[in-house]
Amino acid sequence: MRGIPDLAQVEAMDAADPLRPLRDRFVLPEGVIYLDGNSLGAASINVFNEIETAAKQEWAQDLIRAWNTAGWFDMPVKLGDRLGRLIGAAPGQTVVCDTTSINIYKVLHVALAMRPDRSVIVAEGDSFPTDLYMAEGVSSTRPGTVLRLEGVDAPTIEELIDDRVAIILVNHVNYKSGRLRDMAALTRKAHDAGALIVWDLCHTAGALPVDLDGSNADFAIGCTYKYLNGGPGAPAFIYAATRHHPDISQPLSGWWGHARPFAFEQGYAAGSGIRRFLCGTQPVLSMRALKGSLDLWDEVDMTAVREKSVAMTDLFIRLVEARCGAFGLELESPRNGAERGSQVSFAHPHGYQVMRALIERGVIGDFRAPSTVRFGFTPLYVGYRDVWDAVEVLEDILRTGAWQEARYAIKEAVT
Repeated sequence: MRGIPDLAQVEAMDAADPLRPLRDRFVLPEGVIYLDGNSLGAASINVFNEIETAAKQEWAQDLIRAWNTAGWFDMPVKLGDRLGRLIGAAPGQTVVCDTTSINIYKVLHVALAMRPDRSVIVAEGDSFPTDLYMAEGVSSTRPGTVLRLEGVDAPTIEELIDDRVAIILVNHVNYKSGRLRDMAALTRKAHDAGALIVWDLCHTAGALPVDLDGSNADFAIGCTYKYLNGGPGAPAFIYAATRHHPDISQPLSGWWGHARPFAFEQGYAAGSGIRRFLCGTQPVLSMRALKGSLDLWDEVDMTAVREKSVAMTDLFIRLVEARCGAFGLELESPRNGAERGSQVSFAHPHGYQVMRALIERGVIGDFRAPSTVRFGFTPLYVGYRDVWDAVEVLEDILRTGAWQEARYAIKEAVT
């Protein structure tokens, strides 16, 4: 589509959208345009049904028996295999468990142990903070381990990779700018130097097709509460290529990872395969909420998701620059859709106030210091008309100066 589309053209895009029927499977507040699914996905009807079944029937009626009768004990691996389809992982390589931060801690220790003659962790200086915090924490437990950062110790990650590097921890999509990295190319670069690589998929899983196996990735971690709609605090996941399973030795040796958890032995003996990454008892109700979401995702074609994502983000950029470009917004995300995840970020010197004004008007995005207003586009429940309407509200706030009202300057958390 050339030029700036009008409303009729935008509505025609909605009418032709193959994913449009899925919107009715989600519960969204009336009058809200939700562009923050890259922080917390919306709730689906499937999730409510699963939680109600798990609580009122399995827990309330079966009690302790539900660990077997309802299959609670095997959920981490079974859900991991279902999630694996969305990230290009064959069965037996993905497990749903714990949190992203805990899983980073586990996988970094595993990778360092697999490269005992190397002592360097490489990461991005502008990574999501928990990645860096956990890398610092791991380094503090291993004397001599060094953390090298892209943008601090060298301009690019590629320049930091040498024969001292044990592991590279990198985001597939940058949480702030939305920039998408070439997974296959960077993985080859790491392997050529004898290093391992961990891909953070928090802003990728459910947003675009991923091919971990095809890229020959070593490890990956990610969350399920963003694009996968697993719910607040939903469990995270770990992927480990099958070739690495015999070498997995992680420090959080809890009983769920034991080879014989119900033998109640004094000494620890690691289980087999991907189960080696398990630690303690997993949160069943959260797991069942994720199951409800994955029931819906089983019906979704990731190619269609990606096509709509790129179309929506392209449309948003074009409309914002055409209608709001004179009001101090500067694009921070890649202009080329092939280089961008499912989000768009703009810088504005008063981004905090602008976002607060947007949220009050029913357009929910988020703010990232010091000046980024960020908008996430979740193709299962956001439509093209939502994009058009969101830009209309943004234009009005900027044109009228509504963001300058005193109440928006109060320093409160922005969702």
